[in-house]
Amino acid sequence: MELQQLSKLKFLRNKKGWESLPAFSFNERGDTVNERLGTIISALIIDENENNYFAQIDGITYRLMKTTQNHQIGEMVQGFAYVNHKGEAMLTESIPTIQQGRYDFASVTKVRKDLGVFVDIGLPDKEIVVSLDFLPSETRLWPKVGDQLLVALTVDKKDRIWAEPANDDIFRQIAIPPKGKEKQWRNQEVEGIVYHAKLVGSYVLTSDYHLAFIHESEREEEPRLGQKVNGRIIGIGQFHTLNLSLKPLAYEMISEDAQMILALLTRQPDHFLPYHDKSDPQAIREYFNISKAQFKRALGNLLKHRKVIQETDGIRLKEESH
Repeated sequence: MELQQLSKLKFLRNKKGWESLPAFSFNERGDTVNERLGTIISALIIDENENNYFAQIDGITYRLMKTTQNHQIGEMVQGFAYVNHKGEAMLTESIPTIQQGRYDFASVTKVRKDLGVFVDIGLPDKEIVVSLDFLPSETRLWPKVGDQLLVALTVDKKDRIWAEPANDDIFRQIAIPPKGKEKQWRNQEVEGIVYHAKLVGSYVLTSDYHLAFIHESEREEEPRLGQKVNGRIIGIGQFHTLNLSLKPLAYEMISEDAQMILALLTRQPDHFLPYHDKSDPQAIREYFNISKAQFKRALGNLLKHRKVIQETDGIRLKEESH
């Protein structure tokens, strides 16, 4: 498939995010038996009954369900051509954004380990399969119901319609490089969808169309393909890719008692408190309103995260924590 000129793709980006991403087009040459499947066609209405019109092109007849639009025999009608779950050639005037060579996000509706996952592209009587050939080898990383995949349609030589996920090249084409200095981005929270799950890390498209990467060391568990994730920007890597972490900030990882002690240290002019692990339990309770055991746990928490220094006569806030 050849990507259209980038200038033609600019209007397709939508600031509302990936949930409302307009479909974008690629040129391709079909090699299937019925090249019209999965595309918009014009056909001639040749017959009708109580519930359907029958439209024909090149000897192939499509059934068009009667809805709010009225048509006459001999009229040309435009619609999206597909084969329903019964194997019938169908035409619908409710045009899906996902077509042959046109990509958009689709929600996963069902998972079958022997086949792949089904996605909803908006057809009234048909869900489309993403083959397991395009899914991770480990089924634990497969999308779950409700997850989203960026897909286009393909048709095989048996006239079966499949949904094929976008590859890395396509994601790079639609991505917007982050502007500004790295420090402006650091610690910002972003939302995105995992489009490539690898052992070394997870690749994400954010809601603002930035490419992002989550290194394996920056996640507690490996996100699955199509999963929506919320991450924190920790830097910008090569090729203008945001580096994300799914782990909380160190401050958020410390206990409530430790956060309280940290806040008290911050308020002191010299960032020092005359309390330590050998201090009198009653003095600790009167000042901090916690037991000595709680104080020692909180102090250990702060020392572990290198927030404080323990001195002979108390604890001091580390300089970088001011």
